[in-house]
Amino acid sequence: MNVHLKGRDLLTLQNYTADELKYLLWMASDLKQRIKHKGEYLPLMQGKSLAMIFEKRSTRTRLSAETGFALLGGHPSFLTTQDIHLGTNESLTDTARVLSSMTNAILARVYNHNDLDLMAKEATIPIINGLSDLYHPLQILADYLTLQEHYGGLKGLTMAWIGDGNNVLHSFMASAAKLGMHLRIATPRGFEPDLRVTKITEQNSKEYGTKFLLTTDPLEAADSANVLVTDTWISMGQEEEKKERLKAFQGYQITMQTAKSAASNWTFLHCLPRKPEEVDDEVFYSPQSLVFQEAENRKWTIMAVMVSLLTDYSPQLQKPTF
Repeated sequence: MNVHLKGRDLLTLQNYTADELKYLLWMASDLKQRIKHKGEYLPLMQGKSLAMIFEKRSTRTRLSAETGFALLGGHPSFLTTQDIHLGTNESLTDTARVLSSMTNAILARVYNHNDLDLMAKEATIPIINGLSDLYHPLQILADYLTLQEHYGGLKGLTMAWIGDGNNVLHSFMASAAKLGMHLRIATPRGFEPDLRVTKITEQNSKEYGTKFLLTTDPLEAADSANVLVTDTWISMGQEEEKKERLKAFQGYQITMQTAKSAASNWTFLHCLPRKPEEVDDEVFYSPQSLVFQEAENRKWTIMAVMVSLLTDYSPQLQKPTF
């Protein structure tokens, strides 16, 4: 696979080709196998530092980045808006230029995706999207790795998204067709995915020959699906909309009744943290639920991103089937 990602940004999976996505998943699988299962030490980030700018709270993104970068021999620096002058006494442009002179990459978790675009324009080092209002690419890479491990491949799988038309969904929409996956989406009226992302998804589905469905009926979306997926109905910054959203999403909880419409080999994903109104305990803690494997894979996929963007290292193990 002739893929070279060194020096690139990762703002959205839409900017990555099918081969590049498969390469990142191959890299993640390689690192997981060699470090976790074989006990090898790979100091691929030795002498390198990572600036981590977090405007929002985080469990999995922060821990996966900090522990993953350190495990590879690098030094992560966690920075909130209370730790640095960003947005108070110093512009985003100046911050990006300063961090470029002191670190090797910036991972930013922000409210506004436009801030990432500006940071990428002004920085001279790779920018990694740790979550924005529009996309969450690191989460979806972990989801794909989890499904690849479980099913032995991704091509031909049907994913059913039942919930809000949010940043996590947008990242699925921007990439699923490239990996040969069909996508069925159910959202309440008024909570559909971004129209721009929908148009991209329609184009991708046509180009890669996959199926794409938008509906307001959760059971229609779940019909014959291999993977049932949901996420929080109330994202950070939407707390004032809680009452309205809970009312709008009535009937969207994933239960065993939902699963009856799915394929016999169905599995369940949720990026966490989870609330019971989104998925009941019977599904969440069932053998079909892959949520904790999915959470762990945040670490291996973010390590794969950092290794790919910052080094010339290539996977050593045999490429998995996608």
